[in-house]
Amino acid sequence: MSTILVGMPPHLIGIVEMARQLGVSRQYVDRLSREDPTFPEPELELASGRVWSRKDFEKWARETGREIVGEGI
Repeated sequence: MSTILVGMPPHLIGIVEMARQLGVSRQYVDRLSREDPTFPEPELELASGRVWSRKDFEKWARETGREIVGEGI
């Protein structure tokens, strides 16, 4: 029997969740993740996209003066 994971594990975060937390578009976060040298490296790259450590993302957001305004899950 296989296991189907519904939703993102709480310690990981994707582009859509980061965009929701920052109150910006996913396209903007995708561009930041590729162009900002201070943006954390992804933990994994899956066929469906890259995922990051939630802790690393939140630390980066604080250190760069970005306010987390929404829910990421």
